[in-house]
Amino acid sequence: MVSVQQWTGREAGALRAALRMSMRAFAEHLGVSLRSVAKWESLGTEIQPRPDTQAILDTALARADAAARARFEAVLFPGRRSTRRADHENWTEDIERAVVCISQQNFPFASTLLNRWLARLDPRQLEDKGLYLYGRSLVLLGDLQRDQGALVGPLSARHSYLTARDIFTELDVPRRVAQIELSLAVVQEMSGQLEAAARQYEVLAMDERLSPRDRARARLWVGTALSKQGSNEYATQIMTAAARAFEDLGEPEDWSVAHQKLALARRGAGDLPLALHYIDIARSTGTADSPMQRVRLDTAHGHVLLSDAATRNDGLSVLDQAAQAARQYGLRHQLRSIEGIRRGEQG
Repeated sequence: MVSVQQWTGREAGALRAALRMSMRAFAEHLGVSLRSVAKWESLGTEIQPRPDTQAILDTALARADAAARARFEAVLFPGRRSTRRADHENWTEDIERAVVCISQQNFPFASTLLNRWLARLDPRQLEDKGLYLYGRSLVLLGDLQRDQGALVGPLSARHSYLTARDIFTELDVPRRVAQIELSLAVVQEMSGQLEAAARQYEVLAMDERLSPRDRARARLWVGTALSKQGSNEYATQIMTAAARAFEDLGEPEDWSVAHQKLALARRGAGDLPLALHYIDIARSTGTADSPMQRVRLDTAHGHVLLSDAATRNDGLSVLDQAAQAARQYGLRHQLRSIEGIRRGEQG
């Protein structure tokens, strides 16, 4: 939303025009004299209202509806470009299609759908609705980059998420800001910053800006980061609590993922029978059919099987299957994880 750092007669006149009020109605709306309003419009940039009147003008702009704010911005910045309502509808449709494509790991088409807007539009020239859609598109681009393993750098998930967080902070949408902070913590974990990620997950697990499901996910990911650090017993306790939360919330897919992660934590603790028990639950109860989740599940299954000499060959076979799917869908981060597991077994 446009803001005014220092009101002059020019900005005051633009606000009156945007509100479509006569000078008398505008004076009454602000609670100032008609003479003051006439003086502002007569002198323009050569006059600045008193500090208390500046605050009154701030309040009047903040309380204006979206259409009036757009008119105000158009008067002050006639060169700025806005998206039309038809653009908003088309853009929203492309975002919804991109969500489906990313869930199916169809990254090239998802990238095309998002970048047809991101590459064409300047966020500094968008009104609030357009800026909101720009932020949503950036988040989805970040999800795409994260799934592909592009974690840091100017063309990375981290960069896209940080830019989107700035946009939703400006728009004052705290739920979106918190969701992005959760995604940034995931990027930290994937980048190997396990302690920092665990701390951030713990904070977000108590953050009321997030939905109960997202807070339960944050608790689960605390356990994931701890398990990667070797704190498997404590990680198991946290993951079990998260699994119960998913059961209470009626989230079967998240419940299945929690058991997948519990299997890896029990494997890390050396409890292979329980690890196999949990991975069997995850394999039999998962409802999603995305390539990403299949690769993750096969990777976890193969990792558990490799831990027992009797099932080592089966584990290698399952990992080969996971690696093939990861290469097919461009899941570079998952492929690196599989290669790391293989190197660990060879070492």
